[in-house]
Amino acid sequence: MPSVTHEALVELFKNRPTLAAEMLQDALGQPVPAFAEARVESSDLTEVMPSDRRADVILVMLLGEQQRPAMAIVVEVQLGVDPDKPYVWPVYVTQTRARHRCPTWLLVVTIDADIARWCARPIEAGHPGLTLTPLVLGPSGVPVVTDAEQAKAAPEVVVLSAMAHGQGEAGEAIGVAFLGAAAGLDEERRAVYGDLVLSSLNAAARRTLEAMMKSGYEFQSEFARSYVAKGVEKGRLEAKAHDVLAFLEARGLEVPAEVRERVLASTDLAELDRWIRRAASVSDARELLATTGS
Repeated sequence: MPSVTHEALVELFKNRPTLAAEMLQDALGQPVPAFAEARVESSDLTEVMPSDRRADVILVMLLGEQQRPAMAIVVEVQLGVDPDKPYVWPVYVTQTRARHRCPTWLLVVTIDADIARWCARPIEAGHPGLTLTPLVLGPSGVPVVTDAEQAKAAPEVVVLSAMAHGQGEAGEAIGVAFLGAAAGLDEERRAVYGDLVLSSLNAAARRTLEAMMKSGYEFQSEFARSYVAKGVEKGRLEAKAHDVLAFLEARGLEVPAEVRERVLASTDLAELDRWIRRAASVSDARELLATTGS
């Protein structure tokens, strides 16, 4: 399941179609051709791949009355190492280029510096001269937005700023800048963005903003409520799964890879509770699964 952070970043680029071009030009120093409109296009790329492959966001920059594609940007949000991505990212770029008949760039977005370095590695396709080097927007490239006027002009940028820098010293100033912009947003974006900013700030900055709001803050948007609920459930599952493995290892039992994978993949709290109890008595870790009939 995509995390709330992943989905939030995707939504920012969908809600502000010019954001990818702005970040390429302003944050990464890449020359972007002139365009009149930026449009979100279908990101379904299954027509050339047998499995379900979908880029996070595909944006096309349009030019002139004929709305001719000037360039396309494939935006991929990456929050962890995924060995599959160096194989599918070139496909996303080439298929988007073929579909829209225009230069196509890959922009990978992450808020983790280590992941940014991993994403930026050149991808050698094997054919001589055919190498794709992703353009990566990591935390160092995201601007620190503390100016209220700048936040009003580009609210998605201040939200991105909070997600990248909200845990640092600038967290409170970023949050205050967002509050100045929040009044100009529609109700849904104000609720979603407010949740994202508050959840991204350090504890001291969050307390300051909550005080400015004059009451304790509760998640306002259905988007955030649903993902927070799922996140809590996922956290409980992961904690219990690790308890099962820790109990087995503390007893000196070797845990085979297939047992570890099965335990970590469980989505049933009752099953994990049974395994925790059984971990106290089994003499071989494999008996854990055999006993439950799994």
